[in-house]
Amino acid sequence: MTCWLWVLSLQFLLLPAALPPAGGCPARCECTAQTRTVACPRRRLTAVPDGIPAETRLLELSRNRIRCLNPGDLAALPLLEELDLSENVIAHVEPGAFANLPRLRVLRLRGNLLKLIPPGVFTRLDNLTLLDLSENKLVILLDYTFQDLRSLRRLEIGDNDLVFISRRAFAGLLALEELTLERCNLTALSGESLGHLRGLGALRLRHLAIAALEDQNFQRLPGLLHLEIDNWPLLEEVAAGSLRGLNLTSLSVTHTNITAVPSAALRHQAHLTCLNLSHNPISTVPRGSFRDLVRLRELHLAGALLAVVEPQAFLGLRQIRLLNLSNNLLSTLEESTFHSVNTLETLRVDGNPLACDCRLLWVVQRRKTLNFDGRPPACATPAEVRGDALRSLPDSALFEYFVCRKPKIRERRLQRITAAAGADVRFQCRAEGEPAPTVAWVTPRHRTVTAASAGRARVLPGGTLHILDARPGDSGTYTCVASNAGGNDTYFATLSVQPEPAVNRTPGEGRNDTQVAARFPLDLTTILVSTAMGCITFLGVVLFCFLLLFVWSRGRGQHKNNFSVEYSFRKVDGPAAAAGQGGARKFNMKMI
Repeated sequence: MTCWLWVLSLQFLLLPAALPPAGGCPARCECTAQTRTVACPRRRLTAVPDGIPAETRLLELSRNRIRCLNPGDLAALPLLEELDLSENVIAHVEPGAFANLPRLRVLRLRGNLLKLIPPGVFTRLDNLTLLDLSENKLVILLDYTFQDLRSLRRLEIGDNDLVFISRRAFAGLLALEELTLERCNLTALSGESLGHLRGLGALRLRHLAIAALEDQNFQRLPGLLHLEIDNWPLLEEVAAGSLRGLNLTSLSVTHTNITAVPSAALRHQAHLTCLNLSHNPISTVPRGSFRDLVRLRELHLAGALLAVVEPQAFLGLRQIRLLNLSNNLLSTLEESTFHSVNTLETLRVDGNPLACDCRLLWVVQRRKTLNFDGRPPACATPAEVRGDALRSLPDSALFEYFVCRKPKIRERRLQRITAAAGADVRFQCRAEGEPAPTVAWVTPRHRTVTAASAGRARVLPGGTLHILDARPGDSGTYTCVASNAGGNDTYFATLSVQPEPAVNRTPGEGRNDTQVAARFPLDLTTILVSTAMGCITFLGVVLFCFLLLFVWSRGRGQHKNNFSVEYSFRKVDGPAAAAGQGGARKFNMKMI
């Protein structure tokens, strides 16, 4: 008897859980008293059912056939906190349809046929924090559409036919923290409309046909911390000033057509901790691409076309913890690319054709402590270890496959080339080593020329330096530098380019006559001025010499330059001579 009484009392205790709330439950719905929930999904309802208890807090009417919401349809539910009208055929919502739901916090209208939100639809929804309007037919967002939603924190308006967002569409959303815009027909972002979202912390822009990011798009969003740009097939560049004014901690630019790391745009994002550039056609990571991201902890470059990660590419990443380079075209990842490998905890390089040589020695040495996120990388070459995971390689393999051989330039005979201006010049530099060394040339002007360099000088496959249209300024000593992980070797070559000789041409020979005439622009005025200047110069020199002689002669003093000359007549035989001989005569002469 006691046992039966205990069972009966237990049934009475459990009975309220199965009973509907006070006021009954609609015929096609399920009601739960404890949570004050009324669920009517998939009931083919064409309107809000009657008989819903007034104390209901959660009402689910998803996947029905409701076509319109009118004022009064929900007026008897003042305590309602969450309303789900997803996946109906609602094409129109009358202003004031939600006016009697002051406690409503969540409103889901996803997957309906709404083309326009008329003003006044969201009147008196002061406590609404989540609004989902995604997967509708919205074409335009009018001014002040959301002005009454001052407590709204999350807004979903993706998967619509939006072609235009008016400047004041988001006015009044003072507390909005998250905004998602995706799969729309927008071709541009309005910086003025986004500027009303002063408190926005996360912005997700997905599957849009926008071709460029402009400088003013995000300038009025000082609180934005998370920005996601995904599936913009027309986007080919992230402009240098497009992120100006932001202090992001997370940035994702994925599935676009950018071909280079946007280093200039990232320059001022010193607070960035997570960067995702995956699934973009980026082939090279140049040196110092992330040097300003001193707080970056996660870097994702998966599924791109990465073939080269240059030395010191990750220079400046002092706090990097996770690096994801999976599913690319990398044959190696050298230790010299990092600022320091000691901070790295997780490395993803799986899905790359890795060459297991000395360049990966640092990974193999840490293979038992480094986290590969459950996807350990494997060797693609050499053939002896093809397919073997790095983590499973024995220690003996370190001495067999992971040893470097320093580069050696094979032909070291001195190359001295004298070329005429305008000629093409080639210097050879063939090097061998293990792994295969890379060859670069240093010009007399201390410019480094590699295979990726642009201009008149370039390095051909095999290390040959090719100089197009040689000029006298190209003359000097060129240095070939062959380097790999084992070291480097150098070689020198000299070039002398002769200047182009001046050629006199007769009139009528075309373009060269114009050049000669331009080089020697002689006319009557020029000849007269040149002659006058020459005469003045000559007279000045003569006058200067005269003054110099005058000063010199005055400096000699008063000297008597007199001397006597005594002259004796020659003796002549005969009386006449004797008569005329009167002895020697003296003359006094003075030198002038």
